[in-house]
Amino acid sequence: MKYLAAYLLLNAAGSTPNSDNVKAVLESVGIEIEEDKISTLLSSLEGKNVDELIAEGNEKLAAVPTAGPAAGAGAAASGSAAEGAAEEAAEEEKEESDDDMGFGLFD
Repeated sequence: MKYLAAYLLLNAAGSTPNSDNVKAVLESVGIEIEEDKISTLLSSLEGKNVDELIAEGNEKLAAVPTAGPAAGAGAAASGSAAEGAAEEAAEEEKEESDDDMGFGLFD
């Protein structure tokens, strides 16, 4: 993913993504380079238009369901079962909030 991100950054900047440019971007943020991954990426994207690939990817993503497991459970559950599930979720949320024992992530 990091190799693709570097490729896309170079493309967005108007630069021609090649092996040396991708290496330079990745090395600038301290990432170790794997030559085989760069060559695989460049060969798979050779001759392809990035904008067209992104448009194709967006079409594929449109078919992916975006509702989480709670939405599916809520649709399948009825009346009191849904209320019970909501109460359990609220209890779990309260328990999770108590787990920090008064210390926050950035305290």
